[in-house]
Amino acid sequence: MEHKDINTWLASLQLDQRPVKRSVTISGHATSISLEPVFWDGLQRLAREHGVSLASVVAAIDRARGDNGLPSAIRQALFAR
Repeated sequence: MEHKDINTWLASLQLDQRPVKRSVTISGHATSISLEPVFWDGLQRLAREHGVSLASVVAAIDRARGDNGLPSAIRQALFAR
């Protein structure tokens, strides 16, 4: 990718989005998660593709995350996708 292409691509992104806090119920307990809107959108798409709720996707990531923080694990899972 040329330098100009990277700048064009970056200009098309909304890199100034602030995290949005939402409450998600995991195993019967409400937890607050702060993520940028692009990650909430990614979770919603992933849930739709698999025919499950957003909370189910978050719960699956929570079970797989080990000692990592949940927001970080969500970002990594979506990036690796």
